[in-house]
Amino acid sequence: MSVPVQTTAIVTAVTVINTTITSDGSIISISTVGPTVITTTGTAMVETTLTASSTITGTVATTLTTDISATNLPTSSPTCLLSLGCYGQDIFQPVALGSPANNIQHHSGHPVPRLGINLDGGPIETNKFYQNFVLGTQSSPGFVTPYSLRWSQGSGNAQSWGMAISHIDDNQKVFGAPNPTISGSPNSFYVNPLGIESIILSAAEFGASTVLTSDSLLALSANIHLQPSAGSPSVLTLPLVQGMGFVTGQYVNLQPAIQSSVFFRAVAAADSPKPGVFKYRITLEDGKIWLVYAVATNGISPNLQLVSSTLLQGIPNWYGDIQVAKVPDASFESIYDNAVGAYPTSGTVGGNAHNSTAQYSLSWNKGGAYVSSTSLLMFALPHHVQSFESDTLGNLTNLVLDSLTKGPATAVVADYWVLEETLPTSLSFVPWRPDGDTQVTATLSPAAISAIQSIAAVEASQNMSAQTNLDSMYFSGKALSKFATLIYTMNELSNQQDLAKSALLTLENAFAVFVNNQQASPLYYDTDWKGLVSSASYITGDSGVDFGNSYYNDHHFHYAYFIHAAAVIGHLDPTWLTSNKDWVNGLVRDVSNPSSLDQYFPVSRSFDYYQGHSWAKGLFESGDGKDEESSSEDAMFAYALKLWGKTIGDASMEARGNLMLSILSRSLHNYFLMDSDNANQPASFVNNKATGILFENKADHATYFGADLSYVQG
Repeated sequence: MSVPVQTTAIVTAVTVINTTITSDGSIISISTVGPTVITTTGTAMVETTLTASSTITGTVATTLTTDISATNLPTSSPTCLLSLGCYGQDIFQPVALGSPANNIQHHSGHPVPRLGINLDGGPIETNKFYQNFVLGTQSSPGFVTPYSLRWSQGSGNAQSWGMAISHIDDNQKVFGAPNPTISGSPNSFYVNPLGIESIILSAAEFGASTVLTSDSLLALSANIHLQPSAGSPSVLTLPLVQGMGFVTGQYVNLQPAIQSSVFFRAVAAADSPKPGVFKYRITLEDGKIWLVYAVATNGISPNLQLVSSTLLQGIPNWYGDIQVAKVPDASFESIYDNAVGAYPTSGTVGGNAHNSTAQYSLSWNKGGAYVSSTSLLMFALPHHVQSFESDTLGNLTNLVLDSLTKGPATAVVADYWVLEETLPTSLSFVPWRPDGDTQVTATLSPAAISAIQSIAAVEASQNMSAQTNLDSMYFSGKALSKFATLIYTMNELSNQQDLAKSALLTLENAFAVFVNNQQASPLYYDTDWKGLVSSASYITGDSGVDFGNSYYNDHHFHYAYFIHAAAVIGHLDPTWLTSNKDWVNGLVRDVSNPSSLDQYFPVSRSFDYYQGHSWAKGLFESGDGKDEESSSEDAMFAYALKLWGKTIGDASMEARGNLMLSILSRSLHNYFLMDSDNANQPASFVNNKATGILFENKADHATYFGADLSYVQG
């Protein structure tokens, strides 16, 4: 162990909320604020945390746990699940833990209220699959692959106030008109029908006074609660986790009501697959078959009885879990039977990189009566299956459900997955070829150098301040990145070092406007949702100004350009980093904070490690869910992150950027950029070649600024 040369204590207040449900149905919430202390000892770091060891009435007993094995900032990533073990570069180490730059005003009162969110103080995700449940009317769906869920609010044939569950088969998709201007006349869009309430998890107590609240809004999961009225001790909780094999409802002191707006054709009690598990097989009037399992807390059957063609009703004051799944064929029932009694409650991403190889894991915390003896049933998308390592691949089943916009979802029986990617470690500032032959592109011919020199001289003479100091983070960042690329080219490729040096100083001054927060619409640190946002919407009242930056829309697009420009500046002038690194890292943390130890920003605001790409949309309610319009700018953020990590010597950040690029390369070719043999998008849509706007629930061969082919495909 190294001899400590300096000790610095960083104390971060963390709020821990434990919720206990007693036998009479009351909810006791114990909130404890305790410090997480990270002590720096030169080259070694020690994390000390207060950990609950037991709980007794009125008292929370704690023990002090010290981990002295960490050699860098600690992380909660489950990296030891990987076959790389715990060696190699941890990909998910914190960027920083302190407050954003002092000259950025902390501002409360965000235009979008935190609707029904039961969280005190911590950062809240803004771009995730469950966002509709905390926005607007709370009636738009949450898209939990492969299902979609919607709070019914008295709608449909069942007139239910429960949580409606839908699964759409590919043959139910609705297609737009063919486009004859494109070869093959592909359909202009496709969408999955909304409002099909196949199975509804509800309760007899639910009605017009029912309220929806939420907690634990994390990167891969959230808890959604339905109560008969505000403050009621009776509650139905749905832990929503991307890829979950069952939709699970946790009932506390309620009379279960299983409803359908598609109408029950047949309901049959089936043999119990496990002790204490009550199974029902339901055939709907559309011919689809669903399985409903009830697992009582006290072993008492809910005794579900068919009351009408839209209602199965159980006994009052029931406690337990009800798990729902669609079965495409009776031969797959045994897979569900074996997996019932366990369900995911949250998910975690971890990973290690070694040279040009990375392994990352998706792992889940579990709940349920059979949690200790039953592995989770989770659905994997095509890009997952392609990158599964051998052990995870061995856990694949033959059970497949259609996903909404990403092809077949295949069931996997495992509590965690390990995935492997080859990293583009040779990709750097210079022009790059995937075959690794950088010499071909880094060395230019005399004719090319001559052409660049004459054009670069003209472009470097432009008014850099006028082009970069705009009332838009998006367009300002693009201009800064453009000039940074020009300066790098002059300095490294076209032998114009003197001109590059002069232009670099001008660029540094232009960048300083934003570091000093002196742009037309300065940044705020939003203390409600926790993030760096433009003040423009606060000032104007216009949610759409600067593409909705104040509402967390497109942050990965906007801030990528600043981070890229900063990487180039810091590469050419390392002394610049001293006074600018923290500000740039603030943008990095806002978009892609890798660690829950950082309490100033949510984890991975934009990039979705389950879906394999980023989502835009921010705090806007959307019937078709989040979307991604610009896959190239998604890749731009990952590239900028990699270069910035390389420039500042943050190996974890550089590896994370590399991993995001590798995952994007796989997911974009599977879902966004369609070769003729693409099997994941509908055959009648593939000839579009590019999806355009890919939503969670639809694909539209268009852009937000027009449907011209050049807009969509470049």
